[in-house]
Amino acid sequence: MTTPKASPPACDAGALIDWARRHPRLFVITGAGCSTEAGIPDYRDENGDWKRPQPVTYQAFMGEEATRRRYWARSLVGWPVMGNARPGAAHRALVQLERAGRIALLLTQNVDGLHHAAGSQRVIDLHGRIDTVRCMACEARMPRAELQAELLRRNPAWAALQASAAPDGDADLEGRDFSRFDVPPCPRCGTGLLKPDVVFFGEAVPRERVEAAHAALARADAVLIAGSSLMVYSGFRFVQAAAERGLPVAAVNRGRTRADGLLAFKLEADVGLALEALALDCSAFESC
Repeated sequence: MTTPKASPPACDAGALIDWARRHPRLFVITGAGCSTEAGIPDYRDENGDWKRPQPVTYQAFMGEEATRRRYWARSLVGWPVMGNARPGAAHRALVQLERAGRIALLLTQNVDGLHHAAGSQRVIDLHGRIDTVRCMACEARMPRAELQAELLRRNPAWAALQASAAPDGDADLEGRDFSRFDVPPCPRCGTGLLKPDVVFFGEAVPRERVEAAHAALARADAVLIAGSSLMVYSGFRFVQAAAERGLPVAAVNRGRTRADGLLAFKLEADVGLALEALALDCSAFESC
């Protein structure tokens, strides 16, 4: 009788585990690959190229009323996907790694807040949080969920629209007339423009976030890229800084990354499975 062959492991993370044992304090950079399991679409394909038109720029959003109407109309329809998303395997595994004392900092390029929802504490949201809305005049903040209720009150006909989900709470609504979409002003000052509290393309990352991230990088033994192509310079610069300091860099990502030439090694695997394997490897933790 022939013995059936064992199925191959879902993720061969042995190299990642060995590497993590040698570098106990990780500076982790996460990207969209950590959140696709939660149903949030990503922007780029495995070659690092755009899957869709580039996101709205800061300059267009601030300078064009038509752009703001279009943005908030699409956001009204797309927000439930983002607002109802829950942490996945990658988020939960990173919480375990942090509790084991293995993460110096988690620097996320995502704006979905799922690392916080999962329970991670040492997190910098490099590009902000889309669950918060900011007044560009008086700097008041409000929950995105509150704005959703007001958008629906002012634009009830849009509530029934169905559209495919797009990244970061957006939705595909091509061919629609946005000219009558009613966008409210800031409820506190009464006149200010409301913008998601995230860094748009063409907008600078706040200096204090960059400085705090560099300070944490100085305390780390190595950098782990998890689910990011790093095509945006705001995240890639920390890998550059690590390389200049002689810190080893590893990546778990399907497809090309901007940092490929700087990596000690790369694991092309599902990021959730890989991080789960790392978190479950008790021998990698001093606390076990």
